[in-house]
Amino acid sequence: MGYRRFSDRDGHQWEVRDRSKSEWELQPVGGNPHRPRTIRPPSYEADPFELSTEELQRLLDQSGEGPTRRVPSPFRD
Repeated sequence: MGYRRFSDRDGHQWEVRDRSKSEWELQPVGGNPHRPRTIRPPSYEADPFELSTEELQRLLDQSGEGPTRRVPSPFRD
């Protein structure tokens, strides 16, 4: 069985694993430094392959850990 993969707005790769009807897991893949997240799937769609990248990004944003902002270091040239 394959899992749906998508890239978030920062270019990190995620794999959507449907654990049950009420729970999906977003698993970081590749060089993604984030931790896995558990999300609630939308009530209108049970198949992660049917969701757009924008819909998956919205679910990722709602998962609790917001996007990280990279602030330039004041100690670098």
